[in-house]
Amino acid sequence: MSQPHLFQPLTLRGVTLPNRVVLSPMCQYSAIDGVANDWHFVHLGKFAQGGAGVVMAEATAVVPEGRITHGDLGLWNDAQQAALARIAAFVRGQGAVPAIQLAHAGRKASMQRPWYGNAALTAEDRARGDEPWRIVAPSAIPMEDGWLMPHALSIADMTALREAWRQATLRSVAAGFEFLEVHCAHGYLLHEFLSPLSNRRDDAYGGDRAGRMRYPLEIIETVRAAWPANLPLSVRISSVDGIDGGVEIADSVAFAREAKTRGVDVIDCSSGGLMGSATAARIPRGYGFQVPYAETIRREAEIATMAVGLILHPQQAEDVLARGQADLIAIGREALFDPNWPLHARLALTGGSGEAFGDWPQQYGWWLERREPGLRKLQGPALPFRRE
Repeated sequence: MSQPHLFQPLTLRGVTLPNRVVLSPMCQYSAIDGVANDWHFVHLGKFAQGGAGVVMAEATAVVPEGRITHGDLGLWNDAQQAALARIAAFVRGQGAVPAIQLAHAGRKASMQRPWYGNAALTAEDRARGDEPWRIVAPSAIPMEDGWLMPHALSIADMTALREAWRQATLRSVAAGFEFLEVHCAHGYLLHEFLSPLSNRRDDAYGGDRAGRMRYPLEIIETVRAAWPANLPLSVRISSVDGIDGGVEIADSVAFAREAKTRGVDVIDCSSGGLMGSATAARIPRGYGFQVPYAETIRREAEIATMAVGLILHPQQAEDVLARGQADLIAIGREALFDPNWPLHARLALTGGSGEAFGDWPQQYGWWLERREPGLRKLQGPALPFRRE
């Protein structure tokens, strides 16, 4: 039986991904002063054990003011770097590629942790010690009524932030990450520059599409210059805003083309989030609802893409790759439901041919391989997650 597309290696620059499954960055809102802790170690480590080819740490702020909440990860000091280095080393030791997503939340910074409401900070949040801070954006336009008014970035502010991105990139290298993603999606700072709904600047960084793309592309150039030439760089975008007058797919194709000329290797194709929660969009949702964006950008910008969004089933993921709609599959909340999703997907797609558990961690596979003959003799209903 030929190797499923989902489990074929992919070489990007000098890094070979063992398979096409990427653990999508998912904020845990559990850091203290931006420092990762044992929760993050176990959270990310189990996905490396579970067979993902790339394990990407959550949106990691380049400056304190760039955090979404008080619980976000950061990478602006030595303590944060050391904590992330421990995680990257473990992920690498399990055979996965350690990755990190660098971000700045812009006008969506200084908000509630989601389990407290996922909205603007209230008196109750302040009583817990979550005081608001000054936030920034391309223009002085709040996300919605009742939210903090952002300070419009000056040119000097933007220059300082470029240096913060550069320093965070250098820290990512020092921490041992081998794949880096620039967050230009979900209503955060760089997406705010791209969207005409949030960028009303009248200088060189606003106005037409070229002006709105200018600052995100400068950040990409800054990161690429600091990131080793042999390591891959991706950019996550909101392919469409899903709001009248916002970013459309043609805008994202144009942005992807420009990003490619600046050394970007992969476009991670999400959508929405300009207003409301990170992935909020006024577009119909269904299985793989964002795959068409990855397909269009892959074809028209001639760049590798990552598909994400309600990709739940192994054959569904396999079909996306087999049809040439994307090059990588990002699994997010489904991995929270089943941290061993990649290993289960391999069983499902291969029918357990060969040594069914040979690619599981040795500490697990040894036991599971010996259990298998007995299970095959049992009568009764199929168990959850077992291959069909």
